[in-house]
Amino acid sequence: MRRLALLLGLLALHQTHCFEFVVEGEWETETSLEKQHGRFKRAILTSEEQEDFEAIRGDDITVKSYKVESRITSRFCHTTVKSSVVNSGPNAQSIGFNVQIPKRAFITNFTMNVNGIMFVGSVKEKTVARNLYAQARARGKAAGLVRANSQDMETFKTEVHVPPGSKIEFELHYQEMMQRKLGFYEHSLYLQPGRLVPQFQVDVYIYEPNGIASVETPNTLGEHFSGMAKLTSSKDKAHVVFKPSLQQQRKCENCTTSAIDGIFTVKYDVLRDSNAGELHVSDGHFVHFFAPANLSPLPKNIVFVIDVSGSMWGVKMKQTVEAMQTILDDLTLDDYFSIVDFNHNVRCWSEELVPGSTIQVAEAKKYIQNIKPNGGTNINEALMRAVQMLVKASNQGMIDPRSVSMIMLVSDGDPTVGEIKLSAIQKNVKKVMREEFSLFSLGIGFDVDYDFLERIAMENRGVAQRIYTSHDASDQIRRFYSQVSSPLLRKITVQFPEDSVSDVTQNHFDKYFSGSELVVAGKVLPSESTTLNSFTTAFADRLDLSLQTEADYLELDAALAQQQHAFTGFARQMWAYITVNQLLAERSLAPTAGKKRKITQRILTLAVEHQFVTPLTALLVESEEAKERLLADSPRDPKQGCCAGGSGMVGPRQRTPVQMVHSIPLWVQMTTPAPPSHAERPLPDHITIVENDPHFIIHLPKNNMDVCFNIDSEPGHILNLVSDPGAGVVVNGQLVGSKRVEEKEKVNTYFGTISVFYQPDGIRVSVTTDRIDLTDGRNNHSFTWGATADITQDRVKVSIVKDSKVMVTVDDKITVMVLLHRVWKKHPTHVDFLGLYIPNNNQYSSQAHGLIGQFGQEPEVRVFNLHQGADPLKKEATMEVKGNKLVVTRGWQKDYRRDKKRGSDVFCWFIHNSGKGFIDGHYANYIVPRLDSFLPLPL
Repeated sequence: MRRLALLLGLLALHQTHCFEFVVEGEWETETSLEKQHGRFKRAILTSEEQEDFEAIRGDDITVKSYKVESRITSRFCHTTVKSSVVNSGPNAQSIGFNVQIPKRAFITNFTMNVNGIMFVGSVKEKTVARNLYAQARARGKAAGLVRANSQDMETFKTEVHVPPGSKIEFELHYQEMMQRKLGFYEHSLYLQPGRLVPQFQVDVYIYEPNGIASVETPNTLGEHFSGMAKLTSSKDKAHVVFKPSLQQQRKCENCTTSAIDGIFTVKYDVLRDSNAGELHVSDGHFVHFFAPANLSPLPKNIVFVIDVSGSMWGVKMKQTVEAMQTILDDLTLDDYFSIVDFNHNVRCWSEELVPGSTIQVAEAKKYIQNIKPNGGTNINEALMRAVQMLVKASNQGMIDPRSVSMIMLVSDGDPTVGEIKLSAIQKNVKKVMREEFSLFSLGIGFDVDYDFLERIAMENRGVAQRIYTSHDASDQIRRFYSQVSSPLLRKITVQFPEDSVSDVTQNHFDKYFSGSELVVAGKVLPSESTTLNSFTTAFADRLDLSLQTEADYLELDAALAQQQHAFTGFARQMWAYITVNQLLAERSLAPTAGKKRKITQRILTLAVEHQFVTPLTALLVESEEAKERLLADSPRDPKQGCCAGGSGMVGPRQRTPVQMVHSIPLWVQMTTPAPPSHAERPLPDHITIVENDPHFIIHLPKNNMDVCFNIDSEPGHILNLVSDPGAGVVVNGQLVGSKRVEEKEKVNTYFGTISVFYQPDGIRVSVTTDRIDLTDGRNNHSFTWGATADITQDRVKVSIVKDSKVMVTVDDKITVMVLLHRVWKKHPTHVDFLGLYIPNNNQYSSQAHGLIGQFGQEPEVRVFNLHQGADPLKKEATMEVKGNKLVVTRGWQKDYRRDKKRGSDVFCWFIHNSGKGFIDGHYANYIVPRLDSFLPLPL
């Protein structure tokens, strides 16, 4: 009898989680098994395979192949790891399969083929799976267990004891959502085949429907593999392949050991044509990605709470000080800060928040540098003091209502002084924290109760992260801070039309940080419409935003069907992935046992339906006849790190942890209210228009007449259109020329930029054919034409209609509409340009002037002596205006408000010579030096 045994030992893996299979059972002798079942015959190899194996063969195990394939579609990734192994030794032995996977990933399946016996996995409720497992174990059949610790990576580990010549094929599947950090998505694959492999290959396929902005493969495996990763990409697809030969895998020319041992990384980002986000609809589900850019950061009010107890002595304190030096240098004059350090006592560097000036920052750095750790740990009082500091600053009006107030706690241990009951500290902090404050927790090392730090952060609108005490701990702290140091928006809500969606994930977020991404998913309800709209509202620095985007129900599915390597079920799985993670976070904060049971049942239902191995489910791996079973489950994260009972020491392969952002705390608004209205104030039928080259159409309401003229100026010139010092408003337009002009031909000019400047608030809205910028002298916010949006800053309102027009309203008195004209991109001469539409009921002051503004005071006009002109289709007449008699021609120009392609005719009296005699002075008098320039003198 030969016993098949798999080890149950807990390994101190380098800051990884230990998944382990244990298989127990009785083996008959090899001969009898072959006779009775024919199941364990020696694997027969082809001559080519045999040649490869002989080249790398050791005395025990030959790895035939090791292949990894990741398919990333719309930020959702499905990874498959396959390995084929042969027991090439003379004796029976254990064959292992170890794969490190990201902590944030869910295992979805595992299969194993042992000499023709197939083990296939299925996710079941943990109690059900364990009962089945126990039954199989009771009958003496094969059984197993997988355990997981919870840090940045988890190690899936299975070992099976097999006779010589046995062939085993392993296949593991897991899924994860890519998280955007500091402007990139980073896909990491830990490659550790352990042996030289004849068939070693990694393929990463990326498909992003809106396009890929950048993709790169940093050389994270070391110089040995420099340049071996091959990248091919197009507008919306990318393929990375890493396929080192046997010789390339060797550590040295004659080595028999593999140099492949580390993380293979692919970094990328996507194209974003608007700040309204991307809406992807597929397979009856939707996913909304929101990652706006080109917005000015909000001011910060931050209190650093630093543990200086005795356990921080040495490397921990040194690295914390190093990190704080850099962090403090990041502060600006708009930021306010202070420092609370604590052991058994609590001290404040400054009792009040101070601005981040050079002098204050230098004093704070000096203070931290002189800290000497000693004593106990009084976390409760330290956090109370930090909250009181923010409350005091808020009550005294020091805090800008739109700023972001946060506490950053750095600690390495549990409380030992004062209030030491963790639940009481959690309750105390929750009681005093205001809704506008956030708490971020950094747990250094493994002595701290990380579960407590995570709960207290989640409950107070923040996140937690474990910092590993290695040589790069200071970099880990700095990296975490950089992710939260640039808040761009507050109070973000993503909404959808009533009865269009259901089962929406978290759709209200307290903050959005630069370089990150907010994701909302849900189910699409049946509808007669073929388009789904989303509406996002948020507050920026001095701005109120309302953004709209849309997606076709069928377009993405049709595109996915054409993509060979796309993950077609991404939307359904991503919705389930986000929902399960949010429910797990909500479960950890459940106030009552009844509430916790309800949440648990929802998690179980979703995890089983979507086949996710979670802390509440298990993967039951069964042979074809269900006579032999293995069990994979995922117990809770132990406090002491990688492996219970282990040394807790961190090995040399330590990696920067993955920040887990559990996002459905109790404060979250889970409703989907009616979306905001984007109704705009309609412009009257008769209006002053500037279109094309540029043709001015001045509507004179008292005379019920339209008068038109052209301005023949030069590219680059800025023409003043409205200059009203009394109202503090100026409207200017800058000219662009045709792409190409033949010799001696006239250069056609168009408006490429329209600027509206409101002097009292210092706000300028600059509209170009590429984007719309809002500048207030301190901040600049940029928006594209790619989405419908409403923006309000003080007394200036901007409404953008996607790829169509912008309406700027100043102080509810003056309105300017800018119409976008796109031309064929490869047109040899024409360029994109802007049309201008200004109503005559704008409330200008008596000081208004400019090419258009001067007609706010309508002149007396008389047209007479109508007669046939040189052109038989156009009549001529005499116009009496401003003491001048002008020869005018009856013609027409275009109004493109209702029909951007063909326009509608506006009949008008045409003034020759660039409006001479109709406008005050010469048109050259209206050329100004800057887009915010008023006319220097009355004409």
